[in-house]
Amino acid sequence: MGVEPNRARAAELLRRANQLRGVQTPDAATVTRGTTAPVGGVAGGVPGGSPAVPPPAAAPPPPAAAPPGPVRVGGTIKAPTKTKHVNAVYPQIARSTRVQGVVFVETVIGPNGKVSGAKVVRSIPLLDQAALEAVRQWEFTPTIVNGVAVPLVTTVTVTFSLQ
Repeated sequence: MGVEPNRARAAELLRRANQLRGVQTPDAATVTRGTTAPVGGVAGGVPGGSPAVPPPAAAPPPPAAAPPGPVRVGGTIKAPTKTKHVNAVYPQIARSTRVQGVVFVETVIGPNGKVSGAKVVRSIPLLDQAALEAVRQWEFTPTIVNGVAVPLVTTVTVTFSLQ
């Protein structure tokens, strides 16, 4: 057995592979006769390379997307402006026992600027419920990140003071 049948077989396999990829190659007879065919490639490279087809252009990077969850105030994210304020109703029991102070409430402000969640993070038990009821009615300017309104987490304070 000589080398010629192996070359013919290799040329046929190369032709079929390139045909599947849509690349035109010389027929097996041209390759087996030892003539130089304009197929290009690199010595020692992988058979079936395609010099006639330019590499695909790099895809542009995807646009910056909005964060998946609520963002926090800080860095380039500014605190929203309150557009609607509702005063807390001072509970009568707290008033009569002269309880006063500041309740800290962590709020989630939705993309529409309305409070979508609130929880007390620093408590004064007689004042907590009144603080939550007031904060849930507040409205803010929407927070915009990369051109998209996003939910925001921030802490607000509700002050109860006997005058």
